[in-house]
Amino acid sequence: MIQTKPKNKLSWGDLAKYESRFGGSLDATIVRQIIEASAVFFTFFIGLATVQYATAALLGTDGYYHIKIGYLMRTEGWRPVFDHLPYTILNAADYYDHHYLYHAWLALFAWGDPLADGGISLTQGGKLASVLMPSFAFLAIWRLLKSQRIPFPFVWSMGLLALSEPFLYRMSMPRAQSLSLLLLVLAVHWLLQQKYSWLLGLGFLFVWAYNAFPLLLVVAAVYTIATWLTTGRVVWQALAFPAAGIALGLVINPYFPQNVAFIIDHLAPKLGDSATKVGNEWNPYRTITLIENSGYTFLLLLMGIFAIAWHPKRIDTRTLFMLGLTVLFGYMLFESRRFIEYFPPFVLLFVAFASAPLIQQFLARWEPERRWLLPAIALLALCTLAAPIQQTLSGAAELAADSKAADRYAQASLWLHDHAGPDIQIFQTDWDDFTRLFFYNSEAKYTAGLDPTFMQLHDPEQFDLWVDITRGKVEQPGRLISEQFNADYVFTDLKHGPFEKQAASDPWLTEIYRDEFAVIFALPSN
Repeated sequence: MIQTKPKNKLSWGDLAKYESRFGGSLDATIVRQIIEASAVFFTFFIGLATVQYATAALLGTDGYYHIKIGYLMRTEGWRPVFDHLPYTILNAADYYDHHYLYHAWLALFAWGDPLADGGISLTQGGKLASVLMPSFAFLAIWRLLKSQRIPFPFVWSMGLLALSEPFLYRMSMPRAQSLSLLLLVLAVHWLLQQKYSWLLGLGFLFVWAYNAFPLLLVVAAVYTIATWLTTGRVVWQALAFPAAGIALGLVINPYFPQNVAFIIDHLAPKLGDSATKVGNEWNPYRTITLIENSGYTFLLLLMGIFAIAWHPKRIDTRTLFMLGLTVLFGYMLFESRRFIEYFPPFVLLFVAFASAPLIQQFLARWEPERRWLLPAIALLALCTLAAPIQQTLSGAAELAADSKAADRYAQASLWLHDHAGPDIQIFQTDWDDFTRLFFYNSEAKYTAGLDPTFMQLHDPEQFDLWVDITRGKVEQPGRLISEQFNADYVFTDLKHGPFEKQAASDPWLTEIYRDEFAVIFALPSN
């Protein structure tokens, strides 16, 4: 009696292999992949554009500084002189551009001088750059899913548009967090492919791109632990190569050794308790707020936990790796709301990896001739995502629409430029006004900007004096402003009533300009 082998059922991975092997020539395959990737990228671009262009302004505050630095890079050279914050640790002698490669990216879109067109071209360039970069980051997530043979990678990646309103909002800022996500996803991709040596270059680039580069070591450490727990192997290369790349990036750097000193000074206040208000993004969300604006992320996370419990096999390395990153970024999010930029995408990756074996089991029940059902399943899944995507995009667009107008201080800043000339010292009553003032007038110097701790670390006594003056606690502060801050002019918004009251009775301060947003005072020397 002749025995025959039972006919094996093909898995989703088998179907992908056969299609790649017999689906046509190599050139045709490459063209098909390019078309597919382009379609995915375009979909992300459209979704993120609905958030970005819900307002004519740049999202957030710091973006005005970043796009102006990009403009200065393009017009003055790749290392422009920065002497605009002399009373901070970013003074001319100690300045370190900790977003250097991101600013180089923005330089490609820094098309116009605000002095010529009121900032319209520069703002629009920043907005375009801030749609493209997160689109690349999301495309990298899709590519990671596809390379790991996760069923329906397009459907999973579309979930990025549904998970969290503040996640999409922060991804749309002209800031380096979208570039940081892209670099971390590339790190995950190469770790899972065991291309450890590639992390040397990635570590080097990360240091030049953004000062969140320690996260690369954290991701590598989580991978190393996950590999050891699931296989018993210690893959020291996963840590050694990125560590070496980071070390090289720190030393082989146009700002060495100022960069090392700045990193220590910048991170120290964020790691401990600080009485100085450093921006709302460093505060945690209220739990109810997080559930309201990112509820789909937590619902998806619950599904991932069920998937692990449902599958009879032991958790594999990649799923444990993603679970570790989910726990890590979840903890960071509950400590500071700014880490919403990492938590949702890694939740999605965790759930995609955790549920992949279950989906593959389900798909393996079908013979190849019934593959026509797969697009129908994908379409059904996309239809299920339609409502969450629409809701989340709308919520993120509402956050964007609440942005302060791009030209909020345009008239006041341009008036100063035209009437006071270059190289003046401006005393501001609010540190976060710097970015818009600098956007329009980068020929002046300012008292504080980007982060109040930058001024506090430079001279604590001078910082305390600045705080007291801006809060109206110093009577007739004009003489002190002139002598202690070498100021030529004082710029204040209209939210500093106690200071305005003191200034009104101060013979050293003369009001020379007022509009609906700001007041400018001149000191006697002017």
